[in-house]
Amino acid sequence: MYRVTRYLVVSLAVVAVVSAGCAKRAGMTQTTTPPPVAQVESKSAPEAVQPTPPAPRPPVRAAQRSGTTRGDQGTARPAPSEFANVADLKEIHFDFDKHEIRKSDAEILDGNAQWLKSHDDQLVLIEGHCDERGTVEYNLALGERRAKSTLDYLVSRGVQSARISIVSYGEERPACADHSEGCWAKNRRAHFLVKPR
Repeated sequence: MYRVTRYLVVSLAVVAVVSAGCAKRAGMTQTTTPPPVAQVESKSAPEAVQPTPPAPRPPVRAAQRSGTTRGDQGTARPAPSEFANVADLKEIHFDFDKHEIRKSDAEILDGNAQWLKSHDDQLVLIEGHCDERGTVEYNLALGERRAKSTLDYLVSRGVQSARISIVSYGEERPACADHSEGCWAKNRRAHFLVKPR
């Protein structure tokens, strides 16, 4: 009996020591969270050096790269080589990194719309152009927006959209080769070509 009691006392003492040790270890365990990582803001280049677009740059379609024209509904149109210049259709110009029609250019487009309505046997091709600043892809997309806003203006003045095709050349066909603001202003344009139906 003495042996059993002694065995129980020793067993209880061992269990108590082990339990106390486990509790101590559990209390010592700490979870640490890593300190927050500081966010670094990237600074874009000044506008005069490199344009920063106000929105994400849209993807460039293969049709834009190859110079294929398209109408406002995305339908294929004749090749640009089939169209010719007409002195009566004046080109318009745009502000830097913009595709909105300026008031002075709206007056030019009003004259172009009158000519096109009186020559309804002609199809028209609107070329969108940009200056050399910005990436090739961005300028192709901007040139298309310029041609499209010009198309929309002519349609609002009564020219049938089915007669109009657009193409973007981006910075590929500059009217002026100098690297100056005066020259860049000449390159930011929508140019008009026509061909008989």
